[in-house]
Amino acid sequence: MSFDLVLFGGTGDLAWRKLMPALFQAFRHGTLPKDGRILGIARDDLTNEQYRQLIQQRFAGVEGAKRPSPEEFARFAELLHFQRLDLSRPGDYGRLKDRLAQRNADVVLMYLATAPSLFATVCEQLAAAGLSTPQTRIVLEKPLGHDLASNREINDTVRKAFREEQVFRIDHYLGKPSVQNLFALRFGNALFEPLWRRENIANIQVTIAEDLGVEKRGAFYDSTGALRDMVQNHALQLVCALAMEPPISADADAIRDEKLKVLRSLRPWTPEAITQFAIRGQYGPGTVGGEPVPGYRDEPGVSPQSTTETFVALRAVIANWRWAGVPFYIRTGKRLAARDAHIVVNFRAAPHAIFRTPLGAANRLVINLQPRDGLELHLLAQGQDDRRHSQSLTPVHLDLDFDKRFGAERVGAYERLLLDVIDGRLNLFVRSDEQEAAWRWVEPLLDAWQGNDADLRPYAAGSWGPSAASAMIARDGYCWSEEL
Repeated sequence: MSFDLVLFGGTGDLAWRKLMPALFQAFRHGTLPKDGRILGIARDDLTNEQYRQLIQQRFAGVEGAKRPSPEEFARFAELLHFQRLDLSRPGDYGRLKDRLAQRNADVVLMYLATAPSLFATVCEQLAAAGLSTPQTRIVLEKPLGHDLASNREINDTVRKAFREEQVFRIDHYLGKPSVQNLFALRFGNALFEPLWRRENIANIQVTIAEDLGVEKRGAFYDSTGALRDMVQNHALQLVCALAMEPPISADADAIRDEKLKVLRSLRPWTPEAITQFAIRGQYGPGTVGGEPVPGYRDEPGVSPQSTTETFVALRAVIANWRWAGVPFYIRTGKRLAARDAHIVVNFRAAPHAIFRTPLGAANRLVINLQPRDGLELHLLAQGQDDRRHSQSLTPVHLDLDFDKRFGAERVGAYERLLLDVIDGRLNLFVRSDEQEAAWRWVEPLLDAWQGNDADLRPYAAGSWGPSAASAMIARDGYCWSEEL
């Protein structure tokens, strides 16, 4: 199958940090269709050779085995081409159409690695130039909008040019091998399904922690915040994977129908619930990795009076039969104690205790997402002093490390997703009604927090966030995993 990948924003940060390395790895693995072309699009005035040299210079910063040898890059570079295009000039799209017509590839992928504010302009111009053909697929990066209204506006514009099945809305968390294993754990095995319900599960915790600050993205982040950047998309997609009913098939819409039901079952926020169960914080100066780091308001591009949250902890309730009474705790933040993304499924205690167990010991399943990828099953077993007929139990755990089991050179998130776009598989992409349901749930929080710092809690960089997040979960009688 022949393909043309047209990369709008071909000289931008996303292109060289994520997309080009992913495309090269697919090329190295032999999974990228051979009859393909990658066409970088930007306002720069570059020749094909200059574009190849630019990409090669960026690859020089890649560490270890992922860095291509000169011979490997020379072969990969044969796929790389460049075309200058001003996104607001209709004539430039006409020249793009002429260039694509020279090959007449089986599939044309329009990847919009640009600011979301330009999505509508590009889609309108593609349609006007006759580039929204049945062979075209369009890929949209997050964030898709700033709120529900802007998300609807973008999706309405896209729908005027492309059918829903032509639109691939990327959430790169869905491409992570660890998240794929979450789906496999639930729907490829019969072991946990009888236990996966309110009668057996006490609570579920989703943590996405970063030890980095905003780096060079201060201006962008200050207009976004943790709720938009991580919760509305990544965290809620993980909640959907955890809470959804088994789909009737592996068909894309069957999966996305079940995710949508979860999002529509999330109990809406009330002012009282926001006060009790929605915690936001902002990091101040502290120490990370033994090095002093500045507070958020001292970061480049950030307003000294910023009220943007860099930490969010929420108690979500799914109001349906399976999950009634089971709290879902979501926590994410920057400049936390570690880079660690994981899910903890805490099971209920045995209904009748005949053994003595250590305080806080319980059955739980830990699904590690990053930096490790694997599963831990925490159980209770007879201790070493069983010679004295002790009735005490000791915590033990089974640890399955997927990185060791399957090897470190696994298919990365963007590599997997790009190959799925080429093949036309929509399973790991977000449908427009999913996005709208997620925005609808978080919007009351956005409104309550807009320009208001009354409940913006400070926390020291290098900690696990404001103490109010621990107090929130403690009111239910639980604690975060690192507090056990």
